[in-house]
Amino acid sequence: MIYLDHAATTMIEPQVLTAMKPYMRERFGNASTYYEVGAESRKAVEYARKEIADSLDADPEEIFFTSGGTESDNWALKGTMEAYKNKGRHLIVSSFEHHAIGNTCEYLKKQGYQVTYVSVDRQGKIRLDELERAIRPDTVMISIMCANNEIGTIQDMREIGCIAKRNHVLFHTDAVQAYGQIPIDVKNWNISLLSASSHKFYGPKGCGFLYIKKGVRTMSMIQGGSQERGFRAGTENVPGIVGMAYAAKLSYECMDEVGKRERMLRDWLARRLCEELPGARAIGSMTDRLPGNLNMYFPGIEATNLVLLLDEVGICVSAGSACTSRDTTVSHVLRAIGLTDRQASSCIRITLGRHTTFQELNIALQEIIRLVKMLQKG
Repeated sequence: MIYLDHAATTMIEPQVLTAMKPYMRERFGNASTYYEVGAESRKAVEYARKEIADSLDADPEEIFFTSGGTESDNWALKGTMEAYKNKGRHLIVSSFEHHAIGNTCEYLKKQGYQVTYVSVDRQGKIRLDELERAIRPDTVMISIMCANNEIGTIQDMREIGCIAKRNHVLFHTDAVQAYGQIPIDVKNWNISLLSASSHKFYGPKGCGFLYIKKGVRTMSMIQGGSQERGFRAGTENVPGIVGMAYAAKLSYECMDEVGKRERMLRDWLARRLCEELPGARAIGSMTDRLPGNLNMYFPGIEATNLVLLLDEVGICVSAGSACTSRDTTVSHVLRAIGLTDRQASSCIRITLGRHTTFQELNIALQEIIRLVKMLQKG
């Protein structure tokens, strides 16, 4: 198998799995108990909290563990909008957020909140002037994803943070795709809340975190025990938390080297596809983009057909976000950057990982060329 869908998920690194194993058997204690085996789990959880905090230049007490990006996004929006409802009920998001944000906004609208959607340009960049104009006296929060899950565009986070600070509103970012791939500085970027998910950076599924800046108010989304300082009840997923922190440590240690290599391979693949297939082009910015992300348009084909044919020869790519890959609707991300429905349905997403080899990409290149030509002939 040649796996080129790392934006959907990544496999657990062997070292991460090794770090997790003791907390499944020998050190299996409940982290909320006081005896030794429980205390070992508590110590591991707090060590992991510090590891995650250090990666963001944050404080450990600002890190709250969750089940993943979707829960973190829901908590960030629902819990914080509820906590500030006496100030206002207005939220600003971009027009091409992940569905974990988009569908949460639809829920909030039904609860009486108001949502403004700001547009992006053809590269997927937020229109900063439009964003600032959208802020009202009753605006509580801006929520803009750090890097897009379909086209990899990285936003001008510091500028968005400056706009939020200047206008005294909170700034949340869905950093699920960005965390572990690019440096993030929550203080320099003036981020109030940040969501991340372990399985996107070679950690276990079912584990994530929400950064909440000191002083930011929010409401608990899960009632029960006193875990996570009373904000997120439920027995801690100690193996998952340990694995996530170790995966984060590994990701940040090799970030520069891996990023440089992925960009080189990605740009080579994009260039070769455009040379061999008339009309093919990369979608979005090739500079302000996640290192391993490539979204390609091939005229005259249905992307879902190409994805299925590639799967038959052992190559995994996607026709958009994994969360909507079984949905027949056209990508709202590609619509947002100006593609027609027909163009959007002819795009595939190829996302490289730290272990992707040139040999694998060369095989994928040849198969994509062969299958696209076959599909274009009908």
